[in-house]
This record gives sequence, C-alpha cells and structure tokens, in this order.
Amino acid sequence: MSRSAVTACLLAAAVASAHAAGYSFDLSEIERSPWELNGFVEAKAEHFNLRPGSALYPLNFPGTAPRSELDRQSAGYELAGKYQRDTLTLYGRLAGTAAHDALATSSNSTWLEAGLRLSPATGLSFDAGKQLQRWGKGYAWNPVGFFERPKDPSDPTLSREGYVMASADWVKSLPGTLATVGFMPVLMPVNRDLNSDYGTPDKLNAGAKLYLLWADTDIDLLWAGEGSRPERIGLDFSRNLGSQLELHGEWARSISTTQRVVNTDGSVGTRNGHADSWLLGLRYLTENEATWILEFYRNGSGYAQDELRSFYQLVGEAFAPGGTPAEQTLARSLAQSGYARPTAGSHYVYLRVSVKDPFDWLYVTPALTIIANANDRSWQAAPELSYTGWQNVELRVRAILLDGAAGTEFGEKATGRRLELLARLYF
Repeated sequence: MSRSAVTACLLAAAVASAHAAGYSFDLSEIERSPWELNGFVEAKAEHFNLRPGSALYPLNFPGTAPRSELDRQSAGYELAGKYQRDTLTLYGRLAGTAAHDALATSSNSTWLEAGLRLSPATGLSFDAGKQLQRWGKGYAWNPVGFFERPKDPSDPTLSREGYVMASADWVKSLPGTLATVGFMPVLMPVNRDLNSDYGTPDKLNAGAKLYLLWADTDIDLLWAGEGSRPERIGLDFSRNLGSQLELHGEWARSISTTQRVVNTDGSVGTRNGHADSWLLGLRYLTENEATWILEFYRNGSGYAQDELRSFYQLVGEAFAPGGTPAEQTLARSLAQSGYARPTAGSHYVYLRVSVKDPFDWLYVTPALTIIANANDRSWQAAPELSYTGWQNVELRVRAILLDGAAGTEFGEKATGRRLELLARLYF
C-alpha cells in the first residue's frame, strides 16, 4: 500500500473514532465576535521652565503673576470600540483628560471619532459621522490634510479629533503598471454647532481624493472646493527606493487666500494671493534597526522672519506697562489668526532618529527629535527614552529643549524647557 493510501486510512480512522466518541465541532464557538474594544489609560507628570520675558508668555498665561516654573499632573484615557454585523459597522473613539497645576484644574472628554460605515460590496464603503481622514504622506506635517486638524510636529503620533462629515471610498485593483485606483469624495458641513472651528460658518465643503498605485508608487491627487476655506488643490507621493529607504512628498496650493500680517513698521496689513506649501522627506532603516526620518517643509501660509519678529515686538509693547486694552486685543486676534501656531514660520527642517534595543538593551528605544526654523535658526530638540518590557505597559521619559535668540520663533515661546514622565497601560 502506498504512503498516501496509508495516510488516508489513518485520517478516516481518526474521524470515525471521534464521531463514535460523540465529539463534534461547533463553528459558532470560534466565530469572530462582532465587538472590538481596546484603548489605554495613562498618567503623566510634567515640569515646565517658563520664560516670563518672552513675547508669547502673556498670551499663554494671561492675567497671572510671572513665574519661572510650573508643575502639572494629569491622567487620561482613550477608548476605541467597533461593532460589525454583515455590511454595517459602528465605530467610535473617546478620549478624556484631567489635569491639575498651580494655575488651573481642568477635565474634558471628547469623541475623536464616531460614525457609521456601510460596505455593500468589496472595495466600496460609505461613512457618516465624525471622521479623521489622514490625508498625506508626511510624518510631521501634512500640507494636503484639507479635512483634518493639523498634527503637533512635536509629537505627530498623538491622537487627533476628527470632523463630522460624509464620505465614500472606492478601490479597484487592476492588471498592469497601474495596479490600483481609488476614489474618495467628501462632504463636510460647517455651522455654529458643527465643525465650527474649521472656518466660515453656514458653508458646505466638498472635496475628493483620487488614489493611484502606479509603477509601485503611491500617488494621491486631492481637491477641496471653496467654502469655509479657500479652494485648495494638492498631490502627494510615496515610493520605496529599496527595502530600507522610502521617499515621500506633498504639495498643496490654497487659491486666492487672504492673510493678516504685521509689517516691519508695526502696522497690520493684508496679504492676498496663492499660498503654496510643500514637503519632501525620506525614511531610512539601517541594519541595526535605527530609523531616520528627515523632512523639509515649506509652509505657504507661514510668516517670514521679519513678520514674526514684528509680531513679537507688537505683543511685547501691548503687554508692557502702558499697553492699552485695544493693543492687547489686537495681539490676541493676530495670535489666533496664525501667529501662535506650533510652527508659524515658513521654512522648517525636521529630523527624528530612533534605535530599537541598542547595545542589546531589550525593550528600550531611545530617540531624538529636532525641529528647526530654517529662517531664524531657532530650534527645538526632544530626546526621549521609552521602555516596553512589561506586557501592555509603556514608560517614557522625554525632555523638550528650546533655543533661539530674541525675536526668533523658538526663542519667544513661553516655555524654554519641559520634562515629561509618562506611564501608559494598554488593554
């Protein structure tokens, strides 16, 4: 008898024996649950070295006596859930924090995402609710992120709150050089109660993304129509140049924008025209598992070096003895219009280096992140060390160090040094 025949006989005997013994297999016992739930809780301690003499200090700490140090303790959570049944999916992500320091005690909870997805066919879905689109290929910035809140380049992986909108997503695989095509239309209403921080109220904002996988290169063509914000167009790409090196880029144009600027003589004017933003970056993984991320960013709606310096001078005069309430109101208004953004300048360099398990230190990952304003040569450096040796636990210590001359972006931030200790438990 052949070996295959012997094997078949043994299998038949095993099945007959199991049947005779009354054993059975119930597929329902191993069916995937329609519910998914995960998240984390965290505790954080922070120590700030403040700059009472900086331009942005009175804007960040209004009405308080000058102080050089501040300690803050906070606790937070993030809970994500999903229920899926046939073609219907309900999903949500809720986050909350409670914080205390010598100046204030606060707490809040926010739905970061919450919506309904219908998937009637393979490669086709419809979404309605609060969504985070994540358009773009950049790590620290996304010029083409037309329908999302901007990242914090100091910590780009932080969770962000989405906007309420309706969208669809269609993806089709093809033979040949053009391997995949995808299309995503978006509709987002803005009024006083819905997406109110996006822009001009009582507008319906339309946009779309066309995705192409062409010659092993990811390409997106993006558009956002005129509505709460000016019309915008953009494109991005990402391509692997081997197994260890990836190149990516983005370009976006805001058409016919209007922007308030502080002139060198201290007057406030308006700048009109197109605003072009672009990003070019690469990600490189070395043989010893060190990851290098380098990005060059041109912010088309950012301010030139003299425009930032003039704003800082205006703020200093407004909050100096003799400054009037009208001058202080103007300073706050200019800050909210863009001058107080985390990276309000026009040209930046971003570098991040992280190494997994260096010197055979298991579960330890040191990293260094540097953000530099290429115009005024001020910078921010963030060394950090994380440990994940305990199951579902992450420990991280991080310092953020800022440096720059008077009148430069990082030289006029309200905080000069910051030390952060974080403990996070995942479930």
